[in-house]
Amino acid sequence: MEFVLIATAHFLALLSPGPDFFLIMQASLRMPLRYGVAVCAGVATANAVYLVCAVLGLEVIKELGWLMTILQYCGAFYLVFLGIMLLRAPNRPLFSDEPGHILQTRHLGRQFLLGFMSGILNPKNAIFYLSLFTVMVSEQTGFATRCLYALWMTTVVFVWDVLVAKVISRGRMNSLLSRGVFLVEKFSGLMLLFFGIILPFV
Repeated sequence: MEFVLIATAHFLALLSPGPDFFLIMQASLRMPLRYGVAVCAGVATANAVYLVCAVLGLEVIKELGWLMTILQYCGAFYLVFLGIMLLRAPNRPLFSDEPGHILQTRHLGRQFLLGFMSGILNPKNAIFYLSLFTVMVSEQTGFATRCLYALWMTTVVFVWDVLVAKVISRGRMNSLLSRGVFLVEKFSGLMLLFFGIILPFV
């Protein structure tokens, strides 16, 4: 029963689009699927880091106010940076051989890093996982079981994000979005900018 409650709460949180969603969307629109998957892998790895902290019972992190403040401002700066990059991007065809901006660098390692930084610099991830394990996981739940919970959530994050990337990169969806890809990028840029601006105040 405990697992069902945790898995449900986690999946419902995934359904709410955040900065990661817009980062995955822009990568999947402009580049082959493997680069979108690299972003997804980075996001999932960042989630795994916080899950490891939660499994180890590092609720003390929540008490380190200065650390959370630094994380918030670094995350805000990063999201604002990503938003500005998308807002400044020129109007280019969906399928173009011209070099794009830094977010569209066709390098798996860099795309992984973009996803990882987006996830690790989002203090909401730390708060969510630490709260989830503090409130919903019983003190009697063994270490091995907690590890399985963490493995499950990391896998779900990765699989869900890859499904999103795959849907966006499909031919039919690409054809549909190709007409307004410039507007989609600008909207994504505005959303990332918005998340970055409000992050220090939430």
